[in-house]
Amino acid sequence: MTNHIDVKSRHITAATDNIFSDLGFSAEKAEALLSESDKEIEQALAMKKALMASIAAWIKSQGYRQSEAANVLHVSRPRISDVVNQKTEKFTLDSLVGMAGKIGKRVKLVIE
Repeated sequence: MTNHIDVKSRHITAATDNIFSDLGFSAEKAEALLSESDKEIEQALAMKKALMASIAAWIKSQGYRQSEAANVLHVSRPRISDVVNQKTEKFTLDSLVGMAGKIGKRVKLVIE
């Protein structure tokens, strides 16, 4: 005897441009939440780009090839390529701060 699990989708609700509306928040609250989350994402991207630019500048100043920088940072060469090409979606802030620390950079968080 085999157990059959029914996994058919019976109803799919189309997504809108605002996930918070989709989750049932009022239009006003959903718009406020979306705006707030967009600002947070923008700030995180700006920090990632700044860290990546600093790491890429260090690589250039040292005259390293990507493979040499990878050895120093204990990552793969493709990871260095991703840093140099600012592929922000592939990195967490923690990983970039760690890389910056390995090259002697101090990272300061300023809250205004």
